[in-house]
Amino acid sequence: MRSPKLAALELRRFGRGKLPRAALVALLVLPLLYGALYLWSFWDPYGRLDRIPVALVNDDRGATAGGHRLRAGDDLTEGLVKSDVFDWHRVDADEARRGVEDGTYYLSLTMPADFSRRIASSAGDSPETSALQVRTNDANNYIVGQISKTVFNEVRSAASTKASRSFFDRIFISFSDIHGRTVEAAHGADRLKGGIGKAEKGSKDLADGLAEARKGSGKLSGGLRRLTTGAGDLEDGSRRVADGTQALADKVNGVDGAVGPYVRDNEKTIGDTARLVADSARTVRDNLATLVKHAPGAARGAHAVSAALDDIYARRCEKALLPDPACPDLKKAKQSAADVAAIADDLNTLIADQHGDLKTLDSDLGTLQRQAEALSARAPHLSEDLTDAVRKINKLNQGAGKVAAGAKQLHAGLGTAKSGAADLDTGVGRLKTGADDLNGGMFKLADGSGKLAGGLHDGARQVPDYGKKDRDRRTDVMADPVQLAAHDMHHAPNYGTGFAPYFIPLSLWVGAMVAYMLIAPMNRRALAAGAAAGRIALAGWLPVVAIGVLQTSALMAVLHWAIGLQMVRAAGTVGFLFLVAACFAAIVQWLNARFGAAGRILVLALLMLQLTSAGGTYPVQTSPGFFSAIHPFLPMSYIVAALRRLITGGGLGPVWTACAVLAAFTAGALALTALSARRRQVWTLDRLHPELTL
Repeated sequence: MRSPKLAALELRRFGRGKLPRAALVALLVLPLLYGALYLWSFWDPYGRLDRIPVALVNDDRGATAGGHRLRAGDDLTEGLVKSDVFDWHRVDADEARRGVEDGTYYLSLTMPADFSRRIASSAGDSPETSALQVRTNDANNYIVGQISKTVFNEVRSAASTKASRSFFDRIFISFSDIHGRTVEAAHGADRLKGGIGKAEKGSKDLADGLAEARKGSGKLSGGLRRLTTGAGDLEDGSRRVADGTQALADKVNGVDGAVGPYVRDNEKTIGDTARLVADSARTVRDNLATLVKHAPGAARGAHAVSAALDDIYARRCEKALLPDPACPDLKKAKQSAADVAAIADDLNTLIADQHGDLKTLDSDLGTLQRQAEALSARAPHLSEDLTDAVRKINKLNQGAGKVAAGAKQLHAGLGTAKSGAADLDTGVGRLKTGADDLNGGMFKLADGSGKLAGGLHDGARQVPDYGKKDRDRRTDVMADPVQLAAHDMHHAPNYGTGFAPYFIPLSLWVGAMVAYMLIAPMNRRALAAGAAAGRIALAGWLPVVAIGVLQTSALMAVLHWAIGLQMVRAAGTVGFLFLVAACFAAIVQWLNARFGAAGRILVLALLMLQLTSAGGTYPVQTSPGFFSAIHPFLPMSYIVAALRRLITGGGLGPVWTACAVLAAFTAGALALTALSARRRQVWTLDRLHPELTL
């Protein structure tokens, strides 16, 4: 009898009563229960997090930043309550602690009292970081604690981004304020540059004017020096004349009785003396005229210089925006000019006050000159006119005394004027030097103010001036500069889709394992009839393959139509699972055929090894080395990789590899089953009396 007929006869046994039919239904439904129920329970746990009760505590007292009231805790609380992340319950700190402890809440999130204050500190001198406080209890549920870390990291990131956005917005506003202040400073520097430019031109004019003033003060000093010398000569001469006339008068008056003989004996001396008096009187008259002529001009020159210095000092030192560095020297020069002007005024006043006396002095000098000339001419005839000579000598003596007194006063006044003029000339010289230095300094200052203005304009152009739209855009970038540009090449829409490649082969393995609990791995009739070993192996394998195809069809129909599993390659997935069912049937058949009752335990152990090394949940690289070592040698490792590509998409390389591996496992397992069948055709004492029966 051929293998398909033997397989059909094996399946026909399940139609001979209610219990066999129920067992067949159980065989078909068992993988469905494993696969569908597991995937249904795990289908989308993250989509139902809003059912998880979580305590939310807001102890934040708020803060003030930049003149605005900041309530970061209230804002964050409002945003969380509106979200669908968890089932939030607003409670106080004590209730949250008790709830997490007794399991009322899976975890708690607390905004501390200083939450806003620490966020606001970013704009102060001592910035501090703020912390959200999370309390979990793994005794309630470990996975929820792990999920909360991911969720609360996103909450923390959002809160940090919002706080950073406020901080950077203040920075960009400060940039605009700095730009405005820099522009104002640049305009002020422009005005300063203009004023300094005018000051530099004025300082040059001052230096030029002081050069001219120096020339005038030099001429004034020289003239007064010459006048002083002449006045000194006049004083000496008039004093000698007065002494001489006094001596002459004393002699004439004292020896009036004996004057005749005296006059006769001294006619020549009297003539010479009279000639000397006449010459001296003429010299005094000439110098006096020069003094009267130049004194007003000297006073006007001194006043002009003093006025010029007063004006310069007022403009440079009292009214200027920036005081002139030469102000101390200007002040001294101004004072010296004022002193010289006062001396010149005194001299002019002296001349004015003594104008009548000077005229009288000039007249007296003229009279004295004429009298002296007359006396000189009459000297040879004095003895003839002694009486007249005595009278004239007395008058001459009086006039000479007045002239000597006036010459002395004139010499003293000119000496004072000469000292003042010398001081004026020295002060004007120093002032000119200071003005030259001032002009050089003002030139450098003008150049520096130009560079300052240029630098401020350049700085104003470099300092950004952000508008609100630009500021908002830059604030968003600075607050959250790095975005995660995630691109899921083959997206699994939910948790269940991601785990389907793991749970589906698990259910098919269980289906094959249970099937061989009801169906003999090797057909007894074929064994008894001495059929070929290969035919016996196929006769025991084909019924379970047929059941596996039905199991696979029922499982995938429920997963797709009832639960919602979407497959990129649905037909390929179902066809591949038929191959998986055939491979699992061959492996389980061999283990049961070769090891008998112990084979059932080996089937379960092999299932455990495949589940732990297939990388169905976490990558196999994260498992201990033992599981990584056996990973390449077990069929479920290739099945999981292939189903991921068939369900979610991707290259088919792993699928073809898995098909080749499954075909090799199937052929190898059938060959080993055939070998076991051949051995079973020989009876031994172990078969007659097995050590263990299940």
